[in-house]
Formats: sequence, structure tokens, C-alpha cells
Amino acid sequence: MSRLFRSAADAAADYRRSLPDRPVGVPVDQGALTGAFSGPLPSAPTAPEQVLADLLAAAEPGLVASAGPRYFGFVVGGALPAATAADILAAGWDQMATNAVSSPAAIAAEAAAGTWLKDLLGIPPSASAGFVTGCQAANTAGLAAARHQVLADAGWDVERRGLLGAPPIRVIAGAERHATIDRSLRLLGLGTDAVEPVPAGPDGAIDPGSLREVLRAGPPGPTIVCLQAGNVNTGACDELRETCELVHRHGGWVHVDGAFGLWAAASPATRHLVDGLELADSWATDGHKWLNLPYDSAFAFCARPDVHAAAMSYAAAYLVGSGGSPEGAALTAESSRRARGFAVWAGLRELGRDGVADLVDRCCALARRFAEGLTSAGFDVANEVVLNQVLVGFGDDARTDRVVAAVQADGTCWAGGTTWRGRRLMRISVSNATTTEADVDRSLAAIIRLAT
Repeated sequence: MSRLFRSAADAAADYRRSLPDRPVGVPVDQGALTGAFSGPLPSAPTAPEQVLADLLAAAEPGLVASAGPRYFGFVVGGALPAATAADILAAGWDQMATNAVSSPAAIAAEAAAGTWLKDLLGIPPSASAGFVTGCQAANTAGLAAARHQVLADAGWDVERRGLLGAPPIRVIAGAERHATIDRSLRLLGLGTDAVEPVPAGPDGAIDPGSLREVLRAGPPGPTIVCLQAGNVNTGACDELRETCELVHRHGGWVHVDGAFGLWAAASPATRHLVDGLELADSWATDGHKWLNLPYDSAFAFCARPDVHAAAMSYAAAYLVGSGGSPEGAALTAESSRRARGFAVWAGLRELGRDGVADLVDRCCALARRFAEGLTSAGFDVANEVVLNQVLVGFGDDARTDRVVAAVQADGTCWAGGTTWRGRRLMRISVSNATTTEADVDRSLAAIIRLAT
């Protein structure tokens, strides 16, 4: 087993060392790739060493260098070294992080890392912290807590009685909210028709005046308002202080989807963009994006731990808990949970408070470098670069799509396409801790060459 694990770790390290130089994304024959993994299941056992060798050979042609310094798609970070090593240990330890009975160490790591996360982000220290898979799961947990509380305030126990016959819930969200909010509403039985959209301002952030009008226009009763820290296209953040105070005056619950933008709070240079975030009732953010943790890692915070647990926990005769504050599976939708808290703890220890702030600041500076280089080359940067997102057009929509496709096929870097305000644009997301000015300049040269 030692030789096997060392071989796997060596192969992973070799791959990570190759990232600065290897093509970021190249065309793949998906049929051939699938064929390499396919075939009948062998009748007889296969030696683990041979299984590992076969896996390495089959997977290599289809690996995307998304952990590398020139991958700028989907707000993707690359896993930090200490966090990756901790994830290797977590796989080896094979802990079930249900609660402190099933794995005392896993829950202790989550408790410590959760405290650090709340301190970094300016979330009240009394809030709960659920360690989930991604911001989809974090948004679902936060909105489940919101659903529980606004209906409880109306005298309805949604966990016991369900939604049939329940008082209607108003769900108010920005017109440019992330699509995971809609999917969470579907999963929670509220449905997307429940959304009352609020117009966005020029940068994609919610317009507080319009929110005030929407709140006033509807009847009093259970109300959930979804705000956003980090527009998925522009990076713009909703005005949190004013809007939280406004919603609370109407008796509503504020949930903040901060998949990547919530990390603006970790840097003194960008903290003003999320001023007032502590006034919200629940928050969602990813760890595998800007914090550069391994997949899958995200966090659901709730100002009311009792409400969080009431919405997400369950009981069974065979389950034994630690008897303390809600923890582990009581704050998530998963019982058989892997111990992702070890990697979170290790990544935060590796960076420290100053390192997290520097990571945010460097990515923002590199995004501005992209914008300046593209503007100087005569292309249209469509957004004000306030965080790590850059939108650029190369003429008409068809030409922009051709440039995006050419960049992806070229392999120097990778950026995706998006539609914003009726235009097709290239979206560049700078989120990797290893990205340098040289990486940006190399990528700029390739984009400009292919676009011209």
C-alpha cells in the first residue's frame, strides 16, 4: 500500500509540476477517451498497481490544466500545496465526517477552520458554518434556513407540514442573480415562478431603489431576499448595508450568494465592496474558487445556528451525536460526508490572514492588467473591473465566439464565453494563486494574436 500511495502521489506531483508549461486545453477525441475507460468489467481481480497504471494512461489525454496559472474560465482556482496534501491524507484516513462521534478529528478541523473563515469574512462569530460541496449546496442550505424561519414566523412548521397549504413566500432576487439560486428554489419546492426580479444597475448589481419599490409593491408576509456578492459576469457586488437594513425593516430574511465575491471581505483594499455583509441572515461561498482549495469545498453560514440545524438536520434511532452545538451533517444535506475540513484547515494555515488578502489583491491587479492590455490593443472591455472578472468583446457576436473558440483550441490559456446585456463576450476570471504577470502577458499575446 505504501508503494501504491507513493506512486499515486508522485504522479499527481508530476502533473502539478507540468502545469506552468503544458497546454491548458486542447481538442480531445471524446470517443477515444471514453473507449480507453470502457470495455467489459474484468471477471478476475486486477492488481492495484496495474489499476493505477491503467487509470493514468486512460486519463492523461483528457486532463484539462484548470489547476494551472493560465486557466481563466468559470472562476476556477488551483488547489494549494498544503491543502492538496491534506486532501491526500483525508482520502487515506477515510473518515466519515458525520459528527464528532464518527470522526472527532474531522469535526474539530471544521470547527477551527469555520472560526477562521468567519473571522476572515467578517461574518458574526456566533454564526454556524456548514462544510458543503459547492455554492449550489451552500445556497440551498441558506435558503432552506430562510424558508424555515419566515414560515415559522407565520406560524407554519414547514419541516413537519410541508409547503401544501403554507402561507405564500415572496422570493425577491436580482435580475442578474446566479442560476444556482433558481435551482435551489426548485429543490426547495418554492419554484422559479416565485421570484420577483429586481432590476440591476449598469454594473449588474441590484438597484436599491428598485428593491425598495418591489418590497413595497407586494403584500406583507414571509419574504426572502437574495443578494449577491460578485456578479458572475462583472464581479459587481450588491450594496449590502442599505439593502439588508431595508429588507429587515420589512421583516424579511437576507441570503447572500457570495460564491467568489464574498472573499472581497478578506482584503482591506476590497472590503468596502461588501460593506454591511454582517447584517445578512445567511451566506454562501466557495472554497474551491478564490480560496484555492481542492474540489469539492464550499461553506454555508447562518446567523441562527438553531435555524440552520432545524432546516437541515434529521434524527434516527441509530444516530449518536456529540450533544453539543450543531455540527457536521446537521448543517448539510449529506450524512456520509468526506472530511473536507482537513484541506480547508491546511489551506488557511498555509496562506494565513495576510496570504488570503494578498491572493485577493493579486488576482484583482492581474485582472486589471488583462483589461488594460486588451483595451490598449483596441478591444472593448465591457465592465468596470472591480474584482477578478473581465468581459471583453472582439466586434460582433459571431467574431467574439470565433475568438473564444480559437483561444480554447490554441492552448496557451483558456477563457470562456458568456452573454451579458445582449452581447456575446469573452469572460476572463483570474482566481489562481500561481498566476503571475508573465502568465497574463503570455495570455494577452495569444488572445491578441488570435483576435487579429
